[in-house]
Amino acid sequence: MSGQRLTVAQALLRFLARQYTERDGRRQRLVGAMWGIFGHGNVAGIGQALLESEEMPFVQGRNEQAMVHAAVGHARQSNRLSTHAVTTSIGPGATNLVTGAALATVNRLPVLLLPGDTFATRPADPVLQQLEVPYAGDVSVNDCLRPVSAYFDRITRPEALIPAALAAARVLTDPAATGAVTLALPQDVQAEAYDWPEEFFAERVWQVRRPQPDPEELAAAVRAVRSARRPLVVAGGGVHHSRAEGALRTFAEATGIPVASTQAGKGSLPHDHPADVGGIGHTGTATADELARSADLVIGVGTRYTDFTTASATLFADPGVRFLNLNITGFDAHKLAALPLVADAGAGLEALTEALEGHRVEDGYETRYTRDKEHWEHRVDAAYEAPDADVRPTQTQVLGVLDGLVTGDDIVINAAGSLPGDLHKLWRTRSRDQYHVEYGYSCMGYEIPAAIGVAMAAPGRPVWALVGDGTYLMNPTEIVTAVQENVPIKVVILQNHGYASIGGLSEAVGSERFGTDYRHREPGAPQAGGPGSPGDSGGGAYTGTPLPVDLAANAASLGMRVIRAKTVRDLREALAEARASDRPTCVYVETETADTVSGAPPAQAWWDVPVAETAARPSAVKAREEYDRQVAARRRHL
Repeated sequence: MSGQRLTVAQALLRFLARQYTERDGRRQRLVGAMWGIFGHGNVAGIGQALLESEEMPFVQGRNEQAMVHAAVGHARQSNRLSTHAVTTSIGPGATNLVTGAALATVNRLPVLLLPGDTFATRPADPVLQQLEVPYAGDVSVNDCLRPVSAYFDRITRPEALIPAALAAARVLTDPAATGAVTLALPQDVQAEAYDWPEEFFAERVWQVRRPQPDPEELAAAVRAVRSARRPLVVAGGGVHHSRAEGALRTFAEATGIPVASTQAGKGSLPHDHPADVGGIGHTGTATADELARSADLVIGVGTRYTDFTTASATLFADPGVRFLNLNITGFDAHKLAALPLVADAGAGLEALTEALEGHRVEDGYETRYTRDKEHWEHRVDAAYEAPDADVRPTQTQVLGVLDGLVTGDDIVINAAGSLPGDLHKLWRTRSRDQYHVEYGYSCMGYEIPAAIGVAMAAPGRPVWALVGDGTYLMNPTEIVTAVQENVPIKVVILQNHGYASIGGLSEAVGSERFGTDYRHREPGAPQAGGPGSPGDSGGGAYTGTPLPVDLAANAASLGMRVIRAKTVRDLREALAEARASDRPTCVYVETETADTVSGAPPAQAWWDVPVAETAARPSAVKAREEYDRQVAARRRHL
């Protein structure tokens, strides 16, 4: 039966407004809003449809990549049950989506991308912003989105939208296959009308599956746990996506098995739970990493086992160590030659707990990790402590002041720099969703737009975006959106005059912090592109005074309320004032110099960053010697 005659863009918006997810009896909109920046590739199509739509809320963005980050933040806070869509023009607007799409797909988070595309009817070649490919007439710049999308389609005829839209919704709601979904929309097709079947606009409820474990896989898993003497759970982001925190808590309390967490999994247990031993891997706690080194069974729950988690395959050192992986994705469940338990995290944990009734680790094992955890907490206290309130704080002291202020209602967001390492080691997570560190793609510029998306999904809760100066300079523009929409995010800018995290890494691998400080060149130093003496580099001459960059003034110019904090005492007052604010507020603090950027305990496990095998400078030669020593411990688990 034919329905109303609508353009492709109008039909797509009507379809999206009537898609719902449901899990555990709770139903919500799949696509709650659409972000957009308009150009000739979408203004007369999607733009016109949004103008007429009474069903699809619109949010005006400033940067295409940032709009994707905002949508991803919303999706993560919504446990992947709801997301936002993003529309852009063709050409640069579309290619600016690539980084955000990669972040979404790497982190298995749903987001719908609707880039404009060049004409399907090809009235003239090339049209504005068209990339001509001599060997293929059907390629556009949007094809850059294929490898970073979980699903991709180009809608070259109106009727093709029907199967494509249904496929897009299927992937967005599939917990084992989700990520960025891209529907490329040629600008002529967007505006073309078609008689759509009424059934296309019927309300659809997509049930988000909780697959149960296979009985034979479950039996093998139970045997493995019962035979282990030093088991360790590694909780990943899948615990949160499944809302399996309660099931994990019950499992840990019933068995006494300690729980370490990845960046995405931190908060799976609250920090003060007896079984929580903190972050694991290169940025982990001493407690978790020592348990990992001696574990004879590692139980991964919803984790991808990145190199930070495994310390580049050097962490799980017991000669007989085995792996048991509970994961909704078979690809991840089989990693590290593990016993697979392919299931929803919550369903799998519940089944394991029931099948292991009466089983518990030895008392001595619990005593050991309880004692070690207490020792680590003393180290956290020392890192957070600020003996003198009238001096400039270190980065960890900034975290300590914030730690003393927040409750379980607060949400802390970060993605890049030295902050993820400090947060993973030190932060005391109080609620299941307080800790929001994007470390699958570790994308600079994620924090501020993501905070907006999170705040939209969790209205009324204090949302903090923690950024260094390097990250801030990458992508501050969505501050304007926060001001326009009056989303009261709290942005904390830590000014340390450069890429401090990579500066520290550069020093460790013998590169002497080359090109990482935000400083003037020394007077008389060679200029970029100019002549220099042999062995000297223009970039190496960035050793003058710090650049006179005022990021607080920049944030204020974008409409934010800004509070400057010069000392620890100022910081306490500023953070408390920002937390109480009902408008977007920035706290600007200059931390101690790069030499004391962190103050956190050093890395408790290795991370593989290859060092030059041959070099003239002594620092690189020495770093290579250390690299060869560490890499010798790497192993393949077969």
